[in-house]
Amino acid sequence: MKGVIKAWLAALVLLLSASAVARPVVVELFTSQGCSSCPPADVLLGELARKPDIIALAYHVDYWDEEGFKDRFSMPEATERQRGYVRRLSRSGAFTPQIVVSGDTSVLGSNRTEVRKAIAGDRDALAIELSKAGGNLQIQFLEAWRESMDVYLVSYLAEATDKISSGENARRTLKHFNVVRSIKRLGTWNGKPQQMVAKLATLPNDATSVAVILQRKNHGAIAGAATLALR
Repeated sequence: MKGVIKAWLAALVLLLSASAVARPVVVELFTSQGCSSCPPADVLLGELARKPDIIALAYHVDYWDEEGFKDRFSMPEATERQRGYVRRLSRSGAFTPQIVVSGDTSVLGSNRTEVRKAIAGDRDALAIELSKAGGNLQIQFLEAWRESMDVYLVSYLAEATDKISSGENARRTLKHFNVVRSIKRLGTWNGKPQQMVAKLATLPNDATSVAVILQRKNHGAIAGAATLALR
């Protein structure tokens, strides 16, 4: 009998812990300093980044770098992630500014009405808890689910300001928010409460925060996410 009560109490603690953890919506913007229609989307992302129930991330793609200006934040990994969404969401091709909400809804990144409508949608939200221990990031998955999923670690820089020297935004000063500096697939979550560990020393020096994203296979819908400030 004592064993049953002990197990029940442990389950209750886990449930209460999970319910206390924030379950934010992930908003991913695909943008570029070389794109003249992107600054309004960058501003919108900055507004969303201030909301506690949203994890807003800006991925600077590299295909605009061929147009005469090199975006210092561009990464091939950002372009590859966008292409994964293009394949999954049956889009005819990549575009900027594009916002993908929770991995399942694509909208024009500067369309405030459509972005807010997408954010308001009802989705799965599994609890994840992040903490630092020594030089490691500890990732705790608090709930069970019926399927395994990919786990991504994203590092990002909270704010940056650049004066653009050439290209479509020449002579403009652009402000960016939550600029992704690295994205890495950590492995597969097995659908059960468990812990993963990642070394913080492998992250770019200019990253100020990290986000962990729990996502269905092949760039599917995002089922959980959490963020943690590094400093």
